[in-house]
Amino acid sequence: MSQRLIAVCIAAPLVLILGGVAASVPLPYASYSPGPTFDILGKDADNAEVIQVDGHKAYYDKGQLRFTTVVASSYDDKLSLGEALSRWVDPDKAVVPYDVVHPKDRSAEQEKAEGAVQMTTSQDVAKAVALHELGYDVPEAIQVALVVDKGAAEGKLLVRDIVKEVDGQPVTSTEQVVKAVRQHNDGSLVELRILRDKRELTVRIKPKVEDGQGKIGVSLGVGYEFPFQINLRVDPTVGGPSAGLMFSLAIYDTLTPGSLTGGATVAGTGELAPDGQVGPIGGIQQKIAGAEAAGAKLFFVPKDNCSDVQGLDPDLRLVKATTMTEARKALETWVGDHDAALPAC
Repeated sequence: MSQRLIAVCIAAPLVLILGGVAASVPLPYASYSPGPTFDILGKDADNAEVIQVDGHKAYYDKGQLRFTTVVASSYDDKLSLGEALSRWVDPDKAVVPYDVVHPKDRSAEQEKAEGAVQMTTSQDVAKAVALHELGYDVPEAIQVALVVDKGAAEGKLLVRDIVKEVDGQPVTSTEQVVKAVRQHNDGSLVELRILRDKRELTVRIKPKVEDGQGKIGVSLGVGYEFPFQINLRVDPTVGGPSAGLMFSLAIYDTLTPGSLTGGATVAGTGELAPDGQVGPIGGIQQKIAGAEAAGAKLFFVPKDNCSDVQGLDPDLRLVKATTMTEARKALETWVGDHDAALPAC
């Protein structure tokens, strides 16, 4: 056997071993994949309507309005080279920097809590925008968006409680509430006057003292004093703000006669602002793929995501969404004529 052949026989296994090691070493990347879609006009796992209305007539018609989701690789799960390459060649998946999906300054628990707060806020903004669309006046308020497990407020405050006063003083901002609570660092009780299901209650809580400041263990957000009750029975494992537009369209549809979709399956995405503007989201291509798999015929794309869908040729119609009002009108136009001109990216 020649020296060259001996060298090849020795080197080849080493190359294979090194290649295998390199392919399995974690890289600073994560991935997005198409997630499930949820029909807001449909029923949940308990066979109850997702949109529950008390105090106003509800119209449950044919058709589907689906919000879309993405599945991100898990916290602390960085892709290997082999995994990154396999996802990179899959047109329905995306490889992105790990810190984009899981920022350095957030723990897994903080990510989950933030997602829950965003989901609560997105639902309430969607309700307010839909009601504004119908001509209702919906005053803004300060509400409890999250109650921390084992925090001082657990069992005393509930998500969507409206905070009206702290220690007998009216409050109009979350900063006022936080400042007042922090002053209770001596074991004294903080007194909250709240509005819950149109009933005013007084709740007294003993804050926990952390870093010399009183804390009751809640996250506060923008809430509203609604003229009647609207509840969304959404899977509690789903978080984030990106379903706002579809929530609002579905609520509008449920509160008005007839089918906004004309009986068709429509999907979309977009974070909704209190003024009805539709904001951008992440994972747009994966959400479109999920909508296709669910049989959607039309998909709403936030205007600032238009650059992310250039070159795509999905088997559904992409419609640019700038505001909830414009999206609603585009949907009504499409129902009347599927070939009509609609806002496009």
